[in-house]
Amino acid sequence: MNLNLTKPIVFFDLETTGVQVGADHIVQICLLKVMPDGSEKDVTYLVRPANDKGKTIHIPEDSTAIHHITDAMVADKPSFAELAPTIAEFIGDADLAGYNSNKFDVPLLVEEFLRSGVEFSIKERHLVDVQNIFHRMEPRTLVAAYKFYCGKDLDGAHSADADTKATYEVLKAQLDRYKDTPYIDRDGKESLPVVNDIAALSVFTGNSQWADLVGHIGFDKAHREIFNFGKHKGKTLEQVFTQEPAYYDWIMKADFPLSTKQVVMEVQRRMVEARRRIDQEKLQALKLKFEG
Repeated sequence: MNLNLTKPIVFFDLETTGVQVGADHIVQICLLKVMPDGSEKDVTYLVRPANDKGKTIHIPEDSTAIHHITDAMVADKPSFAELAPTIAEFIGDADLAGYNSNKFDVPLLVEEFLRSGVEFSIKERHLVDVQNIFHRMEPRTLVAAYKFYCGKDLDGAHSADADTKATYEVLKAQLDRYKDTPYIDRDGKESLPVVNDIAALSVFTGNSQWADLVGHIGFDKAHREIFNFGKHKGKTLEQVFTQEPAYYDWIMKADFPLSTKQVVMEVQRRMVEARRRIDQEKLQALKLKFEG
């Protein structure tokens, strides 16, 4: 089944120096862009991992053992900061899809753009995580998913280009397999969520309880940002920052992803604006009182 698209969608996969979004870097990226007319184009880049000063970062041996990319292979390659404008232009306004992408690939991609100072927002994009469809319907790995849905062995697993193309094929096969298959969520509600609609798949595979991209910040039932970690777990950010202002400074100085810090900064900005409005209202009330 071909995808029913109203705008382009980019399937992508990353190979990295590790699995910590706030600390690790991309060493390979493959992007497969599928257009509404069904046409496709793809690019793959080896990337030299570098810090904010451009100094090359060593690829740990345990990571190389997985994706087989060595320091020597990327020594003469551009850093992500150098590639960022080209990658952003290639993606354009497309939606994004991947395998385990909502938990790792999307947050790390956004992190790399933020480090590079290149504007890249996901607010107007649908995010489809093919792994979430698979895990909720048939819990497996990508290799098993490819075999299960496509009936083929995945050659070159843990290579960004092979994994990206396999993910694209798996999603198309999932759309055929689960076209009329009901899904019952944890609340007992039944639906038919696996449909040929990118917006609906984004809702089904996403995590609406996360305020940031990695789950450090969540939402409570009133849709207020809350901490999902540490001594203040379950408390709203506004409550904590009011009672313990230094906690905001600790977060901003700690090794959290920049995308998480953006959410924290937005909450702090709202609090400052709210206090300013209250002060203005009090001042206006005093003026009216004296004028009266």
